[in-house]
Order: sequence, then structure tokens, then C-alpha cells
Amino acid sequence: MNAALARLLLSVAYPLLAHAASTARDPRLAALALLDIVLILLVVPLAQRRIGAWLAVGAAAVALFAVQGSATLPVFLLLPPVLFPWLVAWWFARTLRPGSVPLISRIVGGLEQCAPADLAPRLKAYTRWLTTLWAVVLTGIGLANLALGLIAVPDGLLVHLGHAPVVTVPQAVWSWCANLLDYGVAGVLMVVEYLVRLRLFPDRPYRDLPDFIRRLGALGPAFWRDVMR
Repeated sequence: MNAALARLLLSVAYPLLAHAASTARDPRLAALALLDIVLILLVVPLAQRRIGAWLAVGAAAVALFAVQGSATLPVFLLLPPVLFPWLVAWWFARTLRPGSVPLISRIVGGLEQCAPADLAPRLKAYTRWLTTLWAVVLTGIGLANLALGLIAVPDGLLVHLGHAPVVTVPQAVWSWCANLLDYGVAGVLMVVEYLVRLRLFPDRPYRDLPDFIRRLGALGPAFWRDVMR
């Protein structure tokens, strides 16, 4: 199994493990979900058999096993649904600074086999708007997860800080939103954007979704490393 496939499977497993841990209030599943995050982050050096990565995973596994009975362990599950969307939002937003090229403009430039500056003005404006939209939506997702995580009961952040929330939501509601519904929101946005793109740019080579995905993959690892800098 290659590293990309392993990361995909681990990424799919995480929200399921986190949701099961939150709804069942099972510290063992919480520890397993957090270990899954460590594996996602280190999957490439693990595949390269780097001893430091294997030692880090072993240390994380021992530490999580040691604290799996701690009442504060479920609090750590509140953090990824906030921090991960904000991290990706920052990745989009940082390319909107003056002098930078919007992230999606870079990707479309690769698909069009031209420099982003040479994109048609209408397409250039659209890709900048779409980069902004993703930054805003992902920031909003993180904020919503933070708000729900603060007032969730019985394992919300305010409860663990010793404050009774004025308004509360059950832990299961937070988990459904943070660990599952967010992915649905992102998926719906992708589908709607794809349909809008077909209408606005009917002459572009984006009509066939499988072919569009194939084109993205064909850009190659070097292109994606450069784009993500």
C-alpha cells in the first residue's frame, strides 16, 4: 500500500473513530482516534522507514495508552475539527495576499498549461473568487465547531473549565456536526461549484468529472509540491 492510499484510508477512519469515541464516551476509542491523526501526519516518513517517525508513533501510542483513562482526553477531540479547517483556510487565504497568486489560479494554470498570469481575465477572476470562498467557508466551519465544542455536554470545553454553559448541545450533536456533517458541507460545495463552473465555462476541459480528476492527478507530485509552498 502506498503512502497516499494509506493517508486516504486513515483520513476516512478518523471522523468515524472520533464520532464513535464522542458518542460512546469511550476513552479507548478517543486514544485510537488521536493516534490516527499522528499516523496521518507521519505516514510518508513511516513509509520511508525513517526510524524517527516510527519512534514518534511508538511514543504517541504509549502516551495515549497511559492517559486513556483521563477525563481530559475527550477534550482533545474538540481540537481537530477546529484547527484542521483553519489550517486549510489559512493555506487558501495566504495566497490571496498582494503579490501572491491565488491557490486555485495556480492549479487551473497547471490544467491550462500556462502561467496563472496568462489565464483569461474572466477565469482569473473566478479562480481568485473561488480561493476566497474556500478560505471563508473553512474558517466558518472551524468557528461553528468551536462554538459547538464550547457548549457541548458533557465533554465540552466550558464544562471542563468548570463553567456551566447558558446554552448547551448534546455531545452527539457536536460530534455529528464536527466529525461528519462538515464533510457533507464541503462535498456539497464542491458539487455546486462544479455545476456553476460548467455553466460559466462550457468551453473549458472540465465537463467530464472523471477526466477532470485524472487531469489533476496527471499534474504530478512536483507540481503539487510547488503549488502548496
